Amino acid sequence: MTVTADHLDTQHELYRREIAAGEARCAVFRRTYDADIADVWDACTDPARLRRWYAPVEGDLTVGGTFTQGDFGPGKVTRCEAPHLLTVELGGVDPAPDEIVLRLTANPDGTTVLEFEHATTIDTHEIGGQIFDAVYCMGGGYGPRLLSLDEYLRGTLPAELDARALHMVEDYRPAIESSMAALAELLEKDKNR
Repeated sequence: MTVTADHLDTQHELYRREIAAGEARCAVFRRTYDADIADVWDACTDPARLRRWYAPVEGDLTVGGTFTQGDFGPGKVTRCEAPHLLTVELGGVDPAPDEIVLRLTANPDGTTVLEFEHATTIDTHEIGGQIFDAVYCMGGGYGPRLLSLDEYLRGTLPAELDARALHMVEDYRPAIESSMAALAELLEKDKNR
């Protein structure tokens, strides 16, 4: 199932597949960036660049290495085929309850398609004392970050912006709402299957 959030020119998809921890629901975010594949890859794998648009990432970013990503918790790099494929496990336990796959494809016109897949075996998250579907929550995290990556690659990301607090920046609210609405629609369709 695929839904496009027009505000962000981002396609959202939801499906299921097996990861090491069991059957996972996979939220996919797909967007085309007006940048070449080498620049997008570097922005997604260089800790100094990640800090600007995503979150502070620190640690060993080689295959088998472990890292932290600010408030998003620990991870482990399991596969890296630059500049096309990166796979990480998240959760700090074995087997990890979450897996992220980043796929990049170069277009003939010099743009790059980024496909960000987050697979999770976790059903819910608690935020502010309320329980939410874990996949639904991904829209609030990745929706604004896909936008901040676009701004970063175009050189328009405000210098004072703290990537850890995108959810609190009013200008990113439409990106959050669009992404969460697209995921809510996909979750409803998935529930009714």
